[in-house]
Amino acid sequence: MGQSGRSRHQKRARAQAQLRNLEAYAAQPHSFVFTRGRAGRSVQQLSLDVRRVLEPLTATRLQVRKKNSLKDCVAVAGPLGVTHFLVLSKTDSSVYLKLMRLPGGPTLTFQINKYTLIRDVVSSLRRHRMHEQQFNHPPLLILNSFGTPGMHVKLMATMFQNLFPSINVHTVNLNTIKRCLLINYNPDSQELDFRHYSIKVVPVGASRGMKKLLQEKFPNMSRLQDISELLASGVGLSESEVEPDGEHNTTELPQAVAGRGNMQAQQSAVRLTEIGPRMTLQLIKIQEGVGNGNVLFHNFVHKTEEELQAILAAKEEKLRLKAQRQNQQAENLKRKQELREAHKKKSLAGIKRARAKADGDSDAEDPGAPPEAVGASQLEEEEDDAEYFRQAVGEEPDEDLFPTVAKRRRQGGPVGKKRQGKEQRPGNKGRGQGGNWRALKPHGRSQRVKTKLGPRARSHDLGPPSRKGP
Repeated sequence: MGQSGRSRHQKRARAQAQLRNLEAYAAQPHSFVFTRGRAGRSVQQLSLDVRRVLEPLTATRLQVRKKNSLKDCVAVAGPLGVTHFLVLSKTDSSVYLKLMRLPGGPTLTFQINKYTLIRDVVSSLRRHRMHEQQFNHPPLLILNSFGTPGMHVKLMATMFQNLFPSINVHTVNLNTIKRCLLINYNPDSQELDFRHYSIKVVPVGASRGMKKLLQEKFPNMSRLQDISELLASGVGLSESEVEPDGEHNTTELPQAVAGRGNMQAQQSAVRLTEIGPRMTLQLIKIQEGVGNGNVLFHNFVHKTEEELQAILAAKEEKLRLKAQRQNQQAENLKRKQELREAHKKKSLAGIKRARAKADGDSDAEDPGAPPEAVGASQLEEEEDDAEYFRQAVGEEPDEDLFPTVAKRRRQGGPVGKKRQGKEQRPGNKGRGQGGNWRALKPHGRSQRVKTKLGPRARSHDLGPPSRKGP
């Protein structure tokens, strides 16, 4: 089996290069562009166009639901390495754009006075130049007229610069610069012009026919006798195909650029074609945090030093009360936790003692009730039955019927309570008046008598009483 196409050193070098590219990509700024509230179709499309400008360092397929709050977006942005938020919103009066720096701010709020979508810009051009290869690299940022004095102007310039990766003019590859973003600041109206262009480099110093030959689309020479006619006079070329070049867009290339005739140290013209979107922005205010915080600058509201001090004191008081509530909640939680732990320890100790007691008595045999208590209860029951037999029959029962009573009498022990009570009243020969007894109905044949002993009830067959002669 043959060896693979790459050697071990080539594979290692490729892996190291990929790792370096990933690290460099992670170090670059990334952004989220989304809308909040009821923005409408036009503002939704404007957010998609702004994503197009910031490609490829933005989330092109980001979906934010209505239930997602700004805190949710901030929580997701941290692990993904997102550094900026561009949030568009719409009110009854105007459309607003918020530029946020993560994770600690600041937040710049702009009012969008005018805007034009990409489709409208492209449809207004006779020949537009826009293809997917242009969006493989971030655009070149161009800031104009940001040297005006003012901290808010410098902060705006810094925020826009940090929105895109920095470049080194000595080592940059010109083939990666296919687009440019122009932000122009007007000090008089305090508005910013947002423009997005496509860059094209063409050689200069050649005739119109030569330029036509150098284009990607070859000209139609069916009506020409020789190619010299095209190079000499430019026959067959329309005036719209000729674009004016001059000193304003002509430069000497420091390196070769992709395209026919763009050689190093040769004169070439840089042409810009607007691809949209367009926006006219006006700064409203600057805040400290992400979406909230102290207002550092406001374009319309100006407060005195006393008002600022009062606002700062009120905010400090609010923060102090919040910290106090948090400390009290922490103390309550700690106290409840200690009570819970103490109750748990007490319960475990009680369970342990119960188990130890059960384990210590498990080998001992249950003695049950003492024999004296068993004998006394049985004697009392049989005495009741014997007394009932005497009253019903009129004779003494046999010893076999009530052996416990007979045994006690033979031993000369004391008789039961009920027997003692009956012997104290010798005149009472009928049925017992103090007990709850049921009299027997007189019948000629033997009857079955049930004693009141509950589950231990016994039955006796009693025949008619026998009469003895004198």
